[in-house]
Amino acid sequence: TADTGSLRQRYGGVRDQILGITFIRADGEIAKAGGRVVKNVAGYDLMKLFTGAYGTLGIISQVTLRVYPIPETSGTVLLTGKPEAVSSAVRILQSSELTPTQVDLLSSKLVTSLALGTGIGLITRFQSIHESVEQQSKRLLAIGEKLGLQGVIYQGVEESNLWQQLPNKIYDHLTESTITCKIGVLPTAAVEIINQINIGLIHVSSGLGLVRLENPDQILPVRNLCQANSGFLTILSAPVELKQRFDVWGYNGNGLEVMRGIKEQFDANLILSPGRFVGGI
Repeated sequence: TADTGSLRQRYGGVRDQILGITFIRADGEIAKAGGRVVKNVAGYDLMKLFTGAYGTLGIISQVTLRVYPIPETSGTVLLTGKPEAVSSAVRILQSSELTPTQVDLLSSKLVTSLALGTGIGLITRFQSIHESVEQQSKRLLAIGEKLGLQGVIYQGVEESNLWQQLPNKIYDHLTESTITCKIGVLPTAAVEIINQINIGLIHVSSGLGLVRLENPDQILPVRNLCQANSGFLTILSAPVELKQRFDVWGYNGNGLEVMRGIKEQFDANLILSPGRFVGGI
């Protein structure tokens, strides 16, 4: 699915971590791409092609992933307040020497529903040796205070619970009528977008995010808002009849013919997940 989370800030997306794959082709033959270690990776980069193809090109049977050591210490700074001040904090953070592993923007309703404060939120996580985490956390907290933002530092179990609560709140108490969506916008427009969303979050580095909509009438306005900022809105979960009314993917790019050509090469008889992908591929 190529799905990714806040850690993309530091490590990149899933496709960036795959060194090699073994997959079953549409004709039943087993094929391989990449290798088991970085220096042995060669040939066509099918790993990136298959990541996010939703099983339409082949059945992945084995994956070799790049791994990283677990950081010694972790600390999270949460800043809340007015959009203008949060926007300034984001710009300062991105131009500074600080090295966060996760940075997300939180909608005001998500902030208040978790009793984290008022206004929109900027949540930033640092993971490294103890001294570095402590220094960077205090530095960002000071930046926020100068901008008039309320700031709190979270550590330990309290910090872990906070990061788990964010996506859980979006998916919490899902019913047949609940609508959850994945969005993407220009990172430079992220603060403006999150300020117009009820419940949601956006990853600062990529502009990707999750939103929860309360009724179908919100889908098109939010999709139009994203598309106006060079982005998209894809419906993840919704009632079946609603998915039949709307274009779930919301794709308006110019790559459909290329995608269909690739599908033709890998699965000419449309055996693998037919109609599962963008444009009915």
